[in-house]
Amino acid sequence: MSRTTVHSETVHVPLDGGRAYDILIGRGLLAEIGPRVAALGARAVGVVSDETVAAEYGEAVTASLARAGLRTALIAVAPGEGSKSYAGFAQVCDGLIAHRVERGDLVLALGGGVVGDLAGFAAASLRRGVRFVQAPTTLLAQVDSSVGGKTGINSPHGKNLVGAFHQPSLVIADTASLDTLSLREMRAGYAEVAKYGLIDSPEFFAWCEANLAEIFSGGPAREAAVAACCRAKAGVVVRDEREDGERALLNLGHTFAHALERLTAYDSARLVHGEAVAIGLCLAFRFSARLGLCPGQDAGRVANHLALAGLPTTLAQVPGGSGDADQLLDAMRQDKKVRDGALTFILARGIGRSFIAPGIDAGAVREFLVTELG
Repeated sequence: MSRTTVHSETVHVPLDGGRAYDILIGRGLLAEIGPRVAALGARAVGVVSDETVAAEYGEAVTASLARAGLRTALIAVAPGEGSKSYAGFAQVCDGLIAHRVERGDLVLALGGGVVGDLAGFAAASLRRGVRFVQAPTTLLAQVDSSVGGKTGINSPHGKNLVGAFHQPSLVIADTASLDTLSLREMRAGYAEVAKYGLIDSPEFFAWCEANLAEIFSGGPAREAAVAACCRAKAGVVVRDEREDGERALLNLGHTFAHALERLTAYDSARLVHGEAVAIGLCLAFRFSARLGLCPGQDAGRVANHLALAGLPTTLAQVPGGSGDADQLLDAMRQDKKVRDGALTFILARGIGRSFIAPGIDAGAVREFLVTELG
């Protein structure tokens, strides 16, 4: 854990009804987590993490909380997407109950997107709702999943199909924690960074192209990227908290991605979420180009940039295969955006020009997948 505390930026999420919260971004923030969490008024904190992150940060974080006068307990699940399950949910809920985490207390999610989604859903459900704090330790979680209040677990039928909207009371994004990430996890998180430019900000995507090396090396561009993504997501969440409209744009590439994750059985050895998103982004742009909506050169630019970041861009790059066109299409039918059985995609008219496309013909999707599978 970094001994140097540099709090560089705060992004405010101004939700109504007393639910507004801050996202704190900077190096060394985990070292001062105790006083910040204590200021929220709880007496006890149930820390939920995975075994890998707990080994790295668990002792220091719980000690900081204890020094701030908080009774603490640490519950660690197995690392990986497999813990976002009914069994993982039961493990966390039962652990929090056993440690007497009460309605006025807090749950602290310490880890990546899996831990954040799982701990947040447990907090939403425990005693019919307790507050929680996000302390994301991966790039993917810092720029995307820790913000906005989407929590949940996976079903054998599909990704994130069981869950709740439950906003955090605080997000603490310690960018020093990214120094210990594997290159694979950094790359996976970067897919979500690039996504924000592809949705509605061609300027940000161009900035990413120019600053890719520094984002990975840990220079000032890394924190700038995290802050930019948090500001973008906070704005969308305030305008459309429960994904009734605009917020669906944040799922650019995810219809394809979630289908791939289901068909690889959420096996992170084969495919992690950010890798699936990278392939999904490329597929969304190539499908848009195939439909005559998007210039082919823009689709190529997206794939070239993500490949330069070391990410997969095609179905052929999924280890062990991605299933056939019919299997992929069937998996997509469980997507949360499906309405009355009709497929809804997020497509693009160009870089930074995405839009919601309801009622996409399944036959056109299947033909495109057959082409992509070669």
